[in-house]
This record gives sequence, structure tokens and C-alpha cells, in this order.
Amino acid sequence: MDMPLSTDRLILRRWCAGDREPFARMNADPQVMEFYPARLSPAESNALIDRAEAHFERHGFGPYATELRATGECIGYVALAVPSFEAHFTPCVEIGWRLAAAHWGRGLASEGARALVDHAFKNLNLSALVSFTVPANLRSLRVMEKLGMTRDPHEDFDHPSLPAGHPMRKHVLYRLPNPASRSLRN
Repeated sequence: MDMPLSTDRLILRRWCAGDREPFARMNADPQVMEFYPARLSPAESNALIDRAEAHFERHGFGPYATELRATGECIGYVALAVPSFEAHFTPCVEIGWRLAAAHWGRGLASEGARALVDHAFKNLNLSALVSFTVPANLRSLRVMEKLGMTRDPHEDFDHPSLPAGHPMRKHVLYRLPNPASRSLRN
């Protein structure tokens, strides 16, 4: 999907060259990266954008660069992505987000994620979405709950990309079924 999605305050779109510097700055911020294994170098941040664009080419969706409608500033991403690891819940499509700390606490992650949930279910006809994070990431957990996602503690998992004993290995899993899929089964 090359057409951008828009909300009252955001535009979710493909990545452009001007996004690289603010994205690298965000990925180097210890506050933003608190619940990730490490901050990213500029080269690693650029590689993430390259992988995002490749994901779009492969799947027709991916991590959408997220800009403020009012200013055109790229503030991070909201994503639909196929996880690259195997777990009890894969294959699946994950919804996730990472925004610059200056834009936290204003409902922007929830606003962008709601637009992607709508797109995932109405346009892509996905049957469900998942989201996951470390248990301490309360801001992301609140977004998941605002989206109507639910957690079964029996589905929590150790992230296979992190070594045993890593403090961020334990993850909680949230799910959101497509309401249209549910109504077809009832």
C-alpha cells in the first residue's frame, strides 16, 4: 500500500530520505530505547528503515513512518509487521510503535495504532493482530489495552532473539481478533 493513511493529527506513510536523521536521533535516545536491548547507531537506524521498506515491498504493509500533520515532522513509526522469529504464536502480524519521547503522553501512538488496526482488518482482511513487549513497558501496555487487545498470561513467552538470562527476554503477548472474523464464527 503506497497511499498514506491519515488521522486527525498524523500521516502514516512510506519512508523518505528526510526521515533518517530524526529517526537515528530517536533510536539513540536512552529514554525511547529503554525497553529494547540496545540503542541504535546511525547505521543500525538506517538499516532498520531499509528493512522497513523491504517489508513493504514483500508484504504490502510494514513500519509506517509517522509524521505530524501540522508540521511534517517524522516522530517515529507505527507498524504492521511479520515477526522474523518463530514462537508459539507465529506466523502472525504484529502491531507496534516507537515514537520520539517529546511526543509521548498525547495519545499519538494510540491514534496511529487505531488507524492501522482499521486498515489491517478492513483493507488487508487480517484475521488478528498481536503485540508484545516486556512487562515493565507500561506505556505500550496501555496502548495495547486502549486498542482492545487482551492478554492470556499462559501465552507470555521468552523472546527467542534474546539470550537466556537477558533481563528483557520475558515478554507479554496481547491479541486482537478481527471483529468481522468473530461475527462470522458466531
